[in-house]
Amino acid sequence: MNYLLVIGGFLLGYVFGSIPCGLWLVQAFHGIDIRNYGSGNIGTTNVFRTVGPKTAAAVLIGDMLKGILALYIIAKFADDPSIVALTALGALLGHNYSLFLGFKGGKGVATGLGLFLYMLPWGAVAGFAVWSVIVLITRYVSLGSIVAAIVAAATGWYLQYPVPYAVFGMLACLFVIIRHKDNIKRLLDGTESKIKPGHMKDKN
Repeated sequence: MNYLLVIGGFLLGYVFGSIPCGLWLVQAFHGIDIRNYGSGNIGTTNVFRTVGPKTAAAVLIGDMLKGILALYIIAKFADDPSIVALTALGALLGHNYSLFLGFKGGKGVATGLGLFLYMLPWGAVAGFAVWSVIVLITRYVSLGSIVAAIVAAATGWYLQYPVPYAVFGMLACLFVIIRHKDNIKRLLDGTESKIKPGHMKDKN
């Protein structure tokens, strides 16, 4: 294994993953700092709740594409699944612990979806289908995200994708669950917020 590509791929993924699409796009389109509204998170859900679906869609696409682009670039130099998987791990860590945000960030769902689409496409399809059904029925995005991550990761093993990809899927699933620990507590307490678009509310 070429360790320069390993290190370079991980750093490439981390820098691309660190791009705070939610923060920058909301600032550009609406002139506000999304961290001061709603949950304070820069991800798609809080953007949707705060400024509405159009900007949220742009954030979703941006967060997905930054991971995909990092993998596309590293794949031009290495066809080793382990290097691609480490680049994906860097992108996920970058999104969750962005170097542009003092090592804070989102919850990894949209970026994870993009990485899954590139590495584990049927896992991404299964996860998105489950997410859509759960959110449609319950209106809980957090619940949909958690279950979708589990389904997507399990699909990677079931369909026998390359082992480094399946291992990444499992790690990504764990990251999503860990980053949603507060949401899980609120779901259990019955205090989790349901999704509603575009009503600016200052962060408490």
